[in-house]
Parts: sequence; C-alpha cells; structure tokens
Amino acid sequence: MTFGRVNPQFRLEDQGIEGLGDVYYNLMEPALVEAAVKNGEGRLGKGGAFLVTTGKFTGRSPKDKHVVKTDDVVDTIWWENNASMSPEGFDALYADMTAHMKGKSYYVQDLVGGADPTYAINVRMVSELAWHNLFIRHLLRRPEQEALDGFIADFTVINCPTFKADPARHDCRTETVIAMNFEKKIILIGGTEYAGENKKSVFTLLNYLLPEKGVMPMHCSANHAKDNPVDAAIFFGLSGTGKTTLSADPNRTLIGDDEHGWSDRGTFNFEGGCYAKTINLSAEAEPEIYATCSMFGTVIENMVYDEETFELDFEDSSLTENMRCAYPLDYISNASDTALGGHPKNIILLTCDAYGVLPPISRLTPAQAMYHFLSGFTSKTPGTERGVVEPEPTFSTCFGAPFMPRRPEAYGNLLREKIAKHGATCWLVNTGWTGGSYGTGTRMPIKATRALLTAALDGSLNESTFRKDPNFGFEVPVTVPGVDATLLDPRATWSDKAAYDAQAQKLVRMFSDNFEQYLPYIDEDVKAAAIG
Repeated sequence: MTFGRVNPQFRLEDQGIEGLGDVYYNLMEPALVEAAVKNGEGRLGKGGAFLVTTGKFTGRSPKDKHVVKTDDVVDTIWWENNASMSPEGFDALYADMTAHMKGKSYYVQDLVGGADPTYAINVRMVSELAWHNLFIRHLLRRPEQEALDGFIADFTVINCPTFKADPARHDCRTETVIAMNFEKKIILIGGTEYAGENKKSVFTLLNYLLPEKGVMPMHCSANHAKDNPVDAAIFFGLSGTGKTTLSADPNRTLIGDDEHGWSDRGTFNFEGGCYAKTINLSAEAEPEIYATCSMFGTVIENMVYDEETFELDFEDSSLTENMRCAYPLDYISNASDTALGGHPKNIILLTCDAYGVLPPISRLTPAQAMYHFLSGFTSKTPGTERGVVEPEPTFSTCFGAPFMPRRPEAYGNLLREKIAKHGATCWLVNTGWTGGSYGTGTRMPIKATRALLTAALDGSLNESTFRKDPNFGFEVPVTVPGVDATLLDPRATWSDKAAYDAQAQKLVRMFSDNFEQYLPYIDEDVKAAAIG
C-alpha cells in the first residue's frame, strides 16, 4: 500500500522499484517518530527527541565509497581518492539490493539540496529505517507540501542497512557499500546504519555537479552579521574542528553548519538542518545546540542515557566519541530564514592541531590560503571514522577529501578566483592543542577562540600588530584585547622550548612532504607560500 503525499506519476514503481510492501511517502516528523518507535528502531526521549544507536558503525566508512566508472565521468573523477566500481558491478548491486527490498516497508522523502533555487537539485531518499527518513528530512531542505504534487527527482538515494554487499559480485571492498552512479543518477548505500552516510552522499554529489556551473562547493559552516546578510563569513573544517560550535554565534545569524555553495550571487546552504557533535556539550557553552537535544523529533545518535529518567550523558563516550544530534535549522533561534548570505568578507580555515604548534589565529595571504586549503591539515578526532580512537594528525585536502570527487585543484582554483574577485580576508584558526601536543598540552580555550573570531569578523583584528611566524610565514597578532598574549605565541606556552622547536620542524616537514603532490598543478606564488 501507498501512504503520504507524492506525485502520482512518480512512485517507486514508476522508477522500476517494484514488489515492495507498504511505502510511506513524505511523512512529516510526528508520523516518522511514531513509525520509528513502533518499529523498535529506538526510543522516545525527553521532549520527544528520538534516541537511537547505530551498532558497530558509529562513523562514516570513506573507504567503502565507490564511484561507478562510466564514460561520462571517467576523465573528471579524482580516482586516486575515489574507489571505482564497474558498471557491471553496480548493475548487479542494484538488482540484488532491490530484490532484497521486496515485501518490506520503505519510507520515502522527496527533498531538495541547495537553498538557491538556481543551483538546487531534487533528491529522493528511500530509507529502510523510519528514523533515517526523519534524519534526512531534518538535514536536507523540505519543499512546501504543494510542491510534492509535481516533484521529480534529479537523483535517487536508496539506503538499505540490512543489505550486505558481495565484494566479488559487486566490485566493492566489503559488505558495506556506498555506490554513486552519475550516469543512472542513483546512489546505493548498504550495510551501515550510520545516518551521516545519507547526507554526505548528497554532499559528494553536489561537489561533483556544481564546479561546472562556477559554484564553489564547500565543507564549511557559514553565518552573517545580524540584519546584514552581505557581511558573511565561512568556516572550513573537518568534523571536530568547531564548524558547528563557532558558527552558532548568538550575535550573528546562522546560515548553516556544514555544507555550502559560493556562487556569483553569494553564499547558500545546501542543507535544512544541523548534525552537531554532542560530546561534552553543555548548556553554558553552547545553549542553543544543547537545547535542541530535548526538542521534538531531534535525532539523538549514539548517546548514553539513563534508562529510567532518559537524561542524556554528554560525557560518556563508551559508545563513541562521535555522538551527535540532528535537528532542523529552525530549532536555532538565530538561524537564517533564507539560508542565503552575501559573498564572504572573512574566510576561516579551522584546524585541530594535535601537535600544539600552530597559533590560535593567523592571517593568510590569498596564496597562503590556497596552500592551507589544499593541505587541509587537521587531526581526525575519535569516532568520526571507524578505527580512530585518539586524535590522528592528517591532511584532508580542501578540508573534505572524502567528499571530493574532482581533483583538489578544481576546488582550490575556484576558491582562489572568488577570493580575488570579492576581496575576502583569510584566517587560519587552530582549535587543537596548546602548551604541548596531545597527551601533554591542553585543548585551546573556546573562550579565547571566540574572542579572536569576534575580532576577526568585526574587523578590529586587522588593526593589531602582527609578527611573521618563523615556521610558516603567515602573520600572527601580537596582542588582542581579552586574550592572554602568551597564548598567541605557541612556543611561549611550552615549558620545553626545544621540544616545541622539534615538533614545529616535524610539522613543517609533514606539510612539505604532503604538498609535493600538488606542485605540478599550481602557480609559482602558491609554491612560494608553501613554507615561509
């Protein structure tokens, strides 16, 4: 049987997916929560939040993501970074997955990726789990109910956690699979319950499609000054670097927390919600995000809670460090109604430096900005990917290598062109360690980071006195009101100065070794900016 609202000419059977049990189209939040509880997928928590665990998969599986090697993309995919799948393997995977689906109930959401209608795409999400459908209804953009009567998807995503791939038959790596077929406009996800795979598959899709239209897709959060969308800022960074936390500034308007585009018209959010980490979340430090954890329909993923009171434990990471909450943007009081902003006046590159070498903030030239953007240095934080149990220094180009189908220079050149055209000021912000490396030093005080960002965004930081960093050549402020001057000089925070110097040189070598791969593709000024 069919339930819910849908274009009568665009049911799953019209797409060739037949023999299913009950199919629920475009259910709203109350009905999805009700279905998830009824199906035993999780529990209803305080305030109507939905509490769920995802088994052994508590993070993404980037090595199990495959792009189908069809003629239309074979020359444009960055194959060194994206595992291939043969068309024959995909066809077998599709046939076996749709056969596995027969007789079972499924949930369908017809949604939009992109707040700017000029560049938006229609996405149909087909979910085996009702709570996955609730999750993606939060995370993508929801059309008006009337628009569903004529909705036609540009791409379809099918997610079957109970389906296990056969590596030999399906030309994939393991039983877990994320397979993207640009020619057939289908994405298949199997063998994992981790909800983040849903949203990141759409992000990867937009990362491939938009550069051809002159739009820079970005793994970043974004906000703008209150009552002034023209004064926008973007925050690049991998998970755990502070994108969500730092962009949710109550004194500014939130455009979005994770995925955006930068077109000739300005900045726009891809999504309609937020997917925030909740480890050590507090009402004092992050009141808006904390409050969403007890709002109706918020998905609480992999958090420990009291079995009697349903109180969430924000400090217990026994399930994973990557515990999260997913909620619609309008749960944040200062969120933008349009999810649109102007051209960024400030670009923040966030890094979590586990070596304790980088200053808390540095000003970059455009060439240095491209160098650090292509380098994408950070530390993977525990739980974000399977097998990461402590911060692990890494280089993730464009601050989002797992989601980049094209070569890094395609994105780096787009960013550089837009910086040059619109005159953005670029900053490198370290939210990692100070006073020593991981295990010895301490995490950068968030109060200091907020004060530095406030000064950068209101323009006052540009009036400071700067020194040239001896290791990387960028400019570092000497004093900033409200911030301990010692913190601004990483070497001064270490009790063992010789140990700092050794760590700094080690990190410099890591940057140099990593950047050699880009030397054939970049201009001389970026090469010169490599190490100051």
